[in-house]
Amino acid sequence: MCVVRDECVQEMRWCALGALLLALVLVTQACGPGRGVGRRRGPRKLTPLVFKQHVPNVSENTLTASGLTEGRIDRNNTRFRDLVPNYNQDIIFKDEEGTGADRLMTQRCKEKLNTLAISVMNQWPGVRLRVTEGWDEEGHHASDSLHYEGRAVDVTTSDRDRSKYGMLARLAVEAGFDWVYYESRAHIHCSVKSESSDAAKYGGCFAGDNIVQSSSGKILKLSELQVGEAILALDPSTNQLIYSEVILFLDWHPNQRNLFLNFELKSGRTLTLTPAHLVITGSLNSTVTVFAKTLTVGSILIIGNRDDNKFEDTIVRVTQVYRTGIYAPLTSVGTIVVNDIIVSCYAVVDSHPLAHFVFAPIRLTAEIKSYMYRLWQTYNQGLADNFSNVPKSSIQHHGIHWYAEILYKIANNFIPWRILYT
Repeated sequence: MCVVRDECVQEMRWCALGALLLALVLVTQACGPGRGVGRRRGPRKLTPLVFKQHVPNVSENTLTASGLTEGRIDRNNTRFRDLVPNYNQDIIFKDEEGTGADRLMTQRCKEKLNTLAISVMNQWPGVRLRVTEGWDEEGHHASDSLHYEGRAVDVTTSDRDRSKYGMLARLAVEAGFDWVYYESRAHIHCSVKSESSDAAKYGGCFAGDNIVQSSSGKILKLSELQVGEAILALDPSTNQLIYSEVILFLDWHPNQRNLFLNFELKSGRTLTLTPAHLVITGSLNSTVTVFAKTLTVGSILIIGNRDDNKFEDTIVRVTQVYRTGIYAPLTSVGTIVVNDIIVSCYAVVDSHPLAHFVFAPIRLTAEIKSYMYRLWQTYNQGLADNFSNVPKSSIQHHGIHWYAEILYKIANNFIPWRILYT
């Protein structure tokens, strides 16, 4: 009992240290360019969109916009429960059908729409936002329309003044819609990423069918990997391949469907992970970490195996795929070899050293726990044996690890946008 209490006290102390380290990082960032604490920005002039312009300047169903369609939702579909009604009094819903369908949308769409409603009232006092089309259950749009998924809305101003629509489109971009299109003289089309898209959440992860090599010689799928396993990784301090312990999962959602990038390499190897994950690229002599979404055909990845052989391989194809199950193991050294490809354990922040630094308290806590457990084994062999028989998966934290989630939320508000995944 004393051991458990002391362990909790130690963990609290290390978490407090983590908060202090993070504060130091944030203060340092605040002194430089970007979104620093206490920095005042002057008003930024907004430029209206022109007719037929869309932001970003790519197709709606591409990764950097609102992403792939996931299929039509009707009232009998299990995904229908994911749609939420919007009863914001500052928004007028046309609701031609009289069914309330225009009020139904995904939570992400609702949040962006409510933000836009505030912007409209601030821009034009006395004018409200008007939704002419929301979720479509009657088949009025093209077969791949995001209206069928509650991820798109068509909007105007309540006064229907078409001279305002260019600025309305710009306000929609500022409100955070993932794709905005000045589609018609009669309305602005706005859409958002799927709720299962990693860009609508925190962090980056791997698909569960990727494999890793354990120190016991076993080849494990990430869906089978457990905390405590030692798996092949790269030690950045020595540039040597070693076996490093998995101390926790930054994200563990075995039943969640998510959008991934699938990279096919010249050697036949593949890697499936989310766009926000950090990947090691460059050459054997000079490597850098970049977001997976920046990799293209021709980019170089570094291959490593347990014989400590490393060589370069080239990406020959990049596709978007959906998979069920997302996993983000964190090793002691902060790297991992997945499908023989060396990658970082981190995501969201475009700096592997910075990410590894702010997770130092977690690594120290894991070391202390390991040391205390070894002591426990030494002095309480029988009890320790019973504890070791508990399946590791039974104590697995489901979802995003609380420490990672806090860091991602704080970073989104304080760390300069240039190093954050957007």
